[in-house]
Amino acid sequence: MKKTISLICLVVCTFIWGTTFIAQDTGMDNIGPFTFNSVRFFVGFLTVTPFVLLLEREKINEQVKTKPKKFSKLIIIIGVFLFFGTVFQQVSLLYTDVANSAFFTIFYVPMVPIIVYFLFSKKLHWSIWPSVLACIIGGYLLSDISNANIRFGDGLVLIGALFWALHIIYIGKIIEHFDLPFFIALLQNLIVATLSFLLAIIFEEIDISKIKLETFEILYAGILSGGAAFALQIFGQRNIAPAQAAIVMSLEGVFAAISAWIILNQLLGLNNIIGCTLILGGVLLSQLAPIYEKNRL
Repeated sequence: MKKTISLICLVVCTFIWGTTFIAQDTGMDNIGPFTFNSVRFFVGFLTVTPFVLLLEREKINEQVKTKPKKFSKLIIIIGVFLFFGTVFQQVSLLYTDVANSAFFTIFYVPMVPIIVYFLFSKKLHWSIWPSVLACIIGGYLLSDISNANIRFGDGLVLIGALFWALHIIYIGKIIEHFDLPFFIALLQNLIVATLSFLLAIIFEEIDISKIKLETFEILYAGILSGGAAFALQIFGQRNIAPAQAAIVMSLEGVFAAISAWIILNQLLGLNNIIGCTLILGGVLLSQLAPIYEKNRL
């Protein structure tokens, strides 16, 4: 039951991320990527704060007090990885299109099991590898990248994908020791907002009137993606290993395509439908194969 709830949390989280890509892109019509990122994650910080005060205030003292250095180390690592992942992705949208960015972002799916296996020596179920392959091929078909040119921004997305992979892995590590999903979400939002603000001061002109022009995009990406989705990710990874979680998160591309079809009236071609099917198949294989084998024993 716990794993089912975690899976639902990850799917809802991924659905939100899949519908946020357009807001991330159009949100830079009047402001720079660092300004957008800073305000977006500050809104996410404000969104999560009431839940921390209501649900986790007592638990924070109990859990963090026992291992303060370990918690501080992990939360800084997670915040910095999330910062680099979001910044590289946000900046990349200035140099490439959404289709390319969506495809190359999905490369965090194979990066997670590779890092977990080779650097942390964790054993992985055999179903992880064919699931990863299905997700990559599905992402390729879904994004129609065969009709696009490879651009400078695509390299930025790939670098960002590495940081997304590390973020997923270290979320798995911190949640093993500290059952504080809202507090973790709050602090990582604050770290990303602060670091992005510093870059905005250095490289961009911060104009409140221009920020107001992007109010809808900032609130959508901040409240739902920065606040709700990242909290749901932590809840989801409570009972799902990082490699499996990364495969579930590849549904982001599927939800992005479906939302574009419904909201923007973009047609889904045969390749797109096959891509969606492959990603869904990869997710189901990674989740159901271990359960099936366990029940057979």
